[in-house]
Amino acid sequence: MTKAITPTLLASAIAASLPMAAFSAEGSDAGITQRKSAVLEEVTVTAQKRAEGLQEVPISVAALSGERFDSIFSAGDDILALAARVPNLYAESSNGRAAPRFYIRGLGNADFDLAASQPVSIIFDDVVQESVVLKSFPIFDVEQVEVVRGPQGTLFGRNTTAGIVKFDSRKPTMDNDGYVKVGAGELGTANVEGAFGGALIDDKLAGRVSILRQERGDWIDNTYTGEQDAMGGFTELAVRGQLLWTPSDDFSALLNVHQRDLDGTASVFRANIYEQGEQGQLNQTFDRDAVYYDDGDNNPQKYESAGASLKLEWDLDGMLLSSISAYESADGSSKGDIDGGVAGDGPGFIPFGAVTEDQADVSQLTQEIRLASNTPDPLQWQLGGFYYDSDLDVTSIDGFFGATTVSHANTSWALFGQTSYDFTEALTGTVGLRYTYDEKSLVVGEQNVDGFALVIGAASVQDYAPVKIDDDQLSWETSLNYALSDSASVYVRLAEGFRAQSIQARDVAFEGSPSVADSETITSFEVGYKADLLENTLRLNTALFYYQIDDIQLTAVGGGGNFNRLLNADKGVGAGFEVDLEWVVNENLLVTAGAGFADTEIQDADLSTAPCGSGQCTVTNPLTADGLAMIDGNPFQSAPESVFNFTLRYSLPVGNDGEAFFYTDWAYQGETHLALYTAEEYTIDNQFEGGLRAGYTSFSGDYEVAFFGRNITDEENIKGQIDFNNLTGFVNDPRILGVEFRKNF
Repeated sequence: MTKAITPTLLASAIAASLPMAAFSAEGSDAGITQRKSAVLEEVTVTAQKRAEGLQEVPISVAALSGERFDSIFSAGDDILALAARVPNLYAESSNGRAAPRFYIRGLGNADFDLAASQPVSIIFDDVVQESVVLKSFPIFDVEQVEVVRGPQGTLFGRNTTAGIVKFDSRKPTMDNDGYVKVGAGELGTANVEGAFGGALIDDKLAGRVSILRQERGDWIDNTYTGEQDAMGGFTELAVRGQLLWTPSDDFSALLNVHQRDLDGTASVFRANIYEQGEQGQLNQTFDRDAVYYDDGDNNPQKYESAGASLKLEWDLDGMLLSSISAYESADGSSKGDIDGGVAGDGPGFIPFGAVTEDQADVSQLTQEIRLASNTPDPLQWQLGGFYYDSDLDVTSIDGFFGATTVSHANTSWALFGQTSYDFTEALTGTVGLRYTYDEKSLVVGEQNVDGFALVIGAASVQDYAPVKIDDDQLSWETSLNYALSDSASVYVRLAEGFRAQSIQARDVAFEGSPSVADSETITSFEVGYKADLLENTLRLNTALFYYQIDDIQLTAVGGGGNFNRLLNADKGVGAGFEVDLEWVVNENLLVTAGAGFADTEIQDADLSTAPCGSGQCTVTNPLTADGLAMIDGNPFQSAPESVFNFTLRYSLPVGNDGEAFFYTDWAYQGETHLALYTAEEYTIDNQFEGGLRAGYTSFSGDYEVAFFGRNITDEENIKGQIDFNNLTGFVNDPRILGVEFRKNF
């Protein structure tokens, strides 16, 4: 069996669509293909819970697979490497490899707490991963990643206002196949990935086992203690086992069991690295290879997670009944020197030291049932129900206040449905509806255990009453898709989404009270055009969007008291566009490009927040008499205004059974405000990173050897800040060069 896989970036319905080019010679678990004619191939997505052509779906969905996907992760990067690789998709984290935060079209949540609610849902193999810890499961042996933009809910179990990022692993088949991939690079980088699967009982039972081991050595010195290579490394081990049982033509059962073990370094915070008074500039004291720490035990991070899902499907003669049952759990901890230096000794002015450790124990149970039409009729429909139950215990250990434990619980259920009808061969209409009930609760456990503040009388054990909140709402969507020709179409989509109320208890660890944010609702409008042009060698997808969020949930982080509190603003609005293209120039050259723009704005004339805990920031917002920053008119926090990406692949035949290839990829991030208020130091712009792969592919030997590089120009990019007692920030990883070998069998 042969399959052509190439650098692919897809956006269906409103935006980017970058499908696979048939001429590519990318390796897959089924074998490395021979060269084909230089035309685009149709890409299949499941954004509407059924297999459809990318260009036929009236939803903004981008897809990544093949070389474009594999190159991003060649140096052992985690899920954050997807940031800016798709127009209007961004990701960041101040919790190392354990708790990513995603943004789509500018909408996300910069809250660093492990109980934070996010408007972007992450879905692994049809199972939503709601906790930020569960979202960080390693990416390996993946068939395709889909980024579905805009409110979702009438098709997917968990409601979301921004969109979803959906990962689909390669599934077992009755054909015996597999691969092994090994790589080695600078800073002690070593990666091993592999999978093998096939029939266990002919035509009845198939299995697949996938493994990943990523390692990087410690490379950051602690100049305060004199330790060389004290931190910065990690070891990541993950495994996935799958069994597919097909006892008859009308029933299948897919069991997925997976586990992850992470032992590494949390985010490395660096004191006073911003140039005061300048826009997002690192100062001359910054040294990426060294820190000056007296606390934090060199910022260790350890997490273990495990889960299982069972997907059952029955073909009921014109209908398909599906059941997806899943359980996920994770526990671990991260510790960090929060001030990023030594109080009174620098670098720069640090008034007092701060060290914090967060421990999390999370579990979730989900059940989804759906009944869908399974005919070629003009009328297509789906009905479903979803149940979600989770528990999260978070213990925060502060060097002054001691330990505090809070327990979060969340129960939610929903009924949803969607139907589409082909009015003509060219015109299709879709409507969907969802009812959601959501309940959250908080219980505060032990506080200030052995805390110094308690001993000296600066703190006391507080008595917090349990917090319980609930809400229910209807969400909906409608769209029209019109085929202008066999190769071009336009669509329009109007949708309303709902993000349930939130509870934030981080301040309990510092003698503060919990905070609550009411539910937010989004109304989103978008129009899109997509076409395959130039005799199926150029794919162009464009989209325009506008959305308004009522009672948008915001998180005020930092200030002089290092608070972390929830807010509701009256409104938040966003407008912008996405453009993607893929061009097969000839049988040797493939070019892809994407651009996204999202202009966001907070609208609340009376809303203010505490700015700049260190007092060293150049705040540009108007201030109240109490010194609070008025944030009306500010852009959303940590949301890039613009994103650009570009890839180029060039190949040349070598003999009759191989090729030499060169592949490069680049991503650009425009103006981004790192804080809820605006400050010169916390506004970054014009950051980019590039990568490359160059090597040789043998078609007859089914192997590939390549040289790779990530961040090849060794850019020093700001990734975030800690708004506390100095101008603390954290940055990207340095350049990694290495080699990689892959063998398919």
